Amino acid sequence: MKSAKGKGALKKDTKEALKAVDDRKLGKRKAAAKTDKGSNRPAKKEKAAAKDPNKPKRPPSAFFVFLEDFRKTYKQEHPNVKAVSAVGKAGGEKWKSMSAAEKATYEAKAAKRKSEYEKTMAAYNKKQESMADDGDEESDRSRSEVHDDDEEESAEEEEDEDEDDD
Repeated sequence: MKSAKGKGALKKDTKEALKAVDDRKLGKRKAAAKTDKGSNRPAKKEKAAAKDPNKPKRPPSAFFVFLEDFRKTYKQEHPNVKAVSAVGKAGGEKWKSMSAAEKATYEAKAAKRKSEYEKTMAAYNKKQESMADDGDEESDRSRSEVHDDDEEESAEEEEDEDEDDD
């Protein structure tokens, strides 16, 4: 009979041991560890101001102008390949193997797009400035600049008074 009691006690011990393992599988102990790590991290910074959807997009570089053409030809030659990474790798290898004369056409196209972008960006900036001037009737100078000017004027007046006393 002693052996039966011993086996029962042994079964309880193994169940408890298995239970601890099961907890690890469920992630109960990991969840406690995550909260400790989270407290050491600094708080996330606030998000930057929202981007203006009307702002013109930057023009593509010569390589991306080349890729636009390359994608069309690559898809015609390899209709079964659908991975974007494969097209990008093949385009990169071809771009590296091209001579400067071959790249010149794409560089010219990219330069043309860049000049157009600069024109549209200048118009966009003018529009933004005019909107800012309409909404904000104060001068363009910051308050600190205005405050500094007031201090300088009062200092000059004191110097003038000192010279008059002499």
